Amino acid sequence: MSSFVDYFFSNHKNIDSLGRLKEIHSCPELIDCIQQTGFLPLLESGIQGFCAEGLLAEECRFTQFEDGTWEWPLWQWKSAVVTEGNCVYGKFFAGKAGFISREWWPDFYNWRRDQHPLPEEYSVEAAILDTLREHGSMIARDLRAACGLTGHNMRGKFDAYINRMQMACYIVTEDFVYPTDKHGNKYGFGWSLLTTPERLLGREACLCNRTPEESYQRMFEHLTNMLPHATEKQIKKILK
Repeated sequence: MSSFVDYFFSNHKNIDSLGRLKEIHSCPELIDCIQQTGFLPLLESGIQGFCAEGLLAEECRFTQFEDGTWEWPLWQWKSAVVTEGNCVYGKFFAGKAGFISREWWPDFYNWRRDQHPLPEEYSVEAAILDTLREHGSMIARDLRAACGLTGHNMRGKFDAYINRMQMACYIVTEDFVYPTDKHGNKYGFGWSLLTTPERLLGREACLCNRTPEESYQRMFEHLTNMLPHATEKQIKKILK
């Protein structure tokens, strides 16, 4: 078992009456985990075990069936976690997706915005952000079309812009939108419904009374305590 899993189960009262480790079996338990840890990548983060996937019970992990269909409770829980879990979701951790609790969001936002000033006027990033603010929220393909970024090979470039702007806390995921079949059943992995953190949470919920450097140090100490076997370089990569 990884050091983070050890830490989580030993420090967050996830022991049953028989002294056995209680893994995560449900969406409410995942939401509780995010609130307890403050920061939680969705999948493997580069720090062993530091991800939601690593804390799940075996029956909640990805399963591929012989007919090509699949079941993945973690993926299916994402929408409920984002809309009900009192947290923020986006590609925040070295370009990988994850959750940040509302308690820790102001510090994270404070630090990342200081490191990444507003996009320059008339830049592609500025056009994307202005379009998103105008519409409130949009799935990526609609946002790309609205910005006129539909040319050859533009999808990959557009995704790179969006990823950078999520890392800088200018764009977050509000929810997930799924296509439906002729019977009205949802299918597929879903599309991220993108918005700005100010629209999602309100401007006040993004403000912090610490300097960016104080926010960084506070987060660094928290992650160091939570990930005792992670290196300083690994923790800095998560935050930067």
